[in-house]
Amino acid sequence: MQTVNIHEAKTHLSRLVEQAAKGEPFVITKAGKQLVKVSALDSPTGDRVRRLGFLSGYIKVPDDFDRMGSEEIAQLFGSDDETAA
Repeated sequence: MQTVNIHEAKTHLSRLVEQAAKGEPFVITKAGKQLVKVSALDSPTGDRVRRLGFLSGYIKVPDDFDRMGSEEIAQLFGSDDETAA
């Protein structure tokens, strides 16, 4: 594992972060003492990835979905006009 002093880390941070993201972690030292280890975060893969539209074809959203319950909502808020926005 690569070890760099804090001054070198400041100077070459972009390059070092790119290397860490690719799976090459490094340690930052100050006065010869290890301070931190920088490594890539685990990103979701396979089944853990969330995707929009994953239920496409399994459910149907009604055409009036954005108006469902509008009468009840209007009554709860004391509005006599059901079309008020």
